[in-house]
Amino acid sequence: MTRSPEPQLLESDLHPDPIVQFKHWLEEAVRANVSLPHAMALATATGSGVPSARIVLMKYCDERGVTFVTNYGSRKGSELEENPRAALVFHWAEMGRQVRMEGPVEKVGGAESDALFSARPRDNQLSSAASPQSEESVLEELDLRYEEARRRYQGIAVPRPPQWGGYRVRLERVEFWQHRFARMNDRIEYVKIEQEWLKRRLAP
Repeated sequence: MTRSPEPQLLESDLHPDPIVQFKHWLEEAVRANVSLPHAMALATATGSGVPSARIVLMKYCDERGVTFVTNYGSRKGSELEENPRAALVFHWAEMGRQVRMEGPVEKVGGAESDALFSARPRDNQLSSAASPQSEESVLEELDLRYEEARRRYQGIAVPRPPQWGGYRVRLERVEFWQHRFARMNDRIEYVKIEQEWLKRRLAP
């Protein structure tokens, strides 16, 4: 029996700039009501190469790279201080798609972190002010710290904690992955050489 044709991810169909292409796929995921389309796995490693990973939310992506926020004293913050590189994965299961990204990481400027913090829901601002992220804690103590922060800032703006801010992954490698039959998945990879993006197909 001849297999009916499936949509293929062709190099000619993809934008020369992977950031533009990623935004196109992200918009399609949002329109398709994918669950948490901005969620991404973030992998970091210590200076000696011990890895760790977690799910975080992308704040935005532009020509500078992919931006997310965290507590600088968290495990990922400590690892990025030792080893300022990261890998990201977006997985949109409903669409059979993944996007993988890699590159060096830098802290964003104070004004940009202030803007990111002020855009957060107030409850999230309070938890950022109250939580010593990744430190050993007791549940009741954490709840008390949150209530103390809520009372302290009642009726006034919550200031950005000095240990909280944004990071940006400056993209050097991006892979677009599309599900196909029998694990014959499409994989198109972009690699940045100096200021130029080179595109190639990878075997599944």
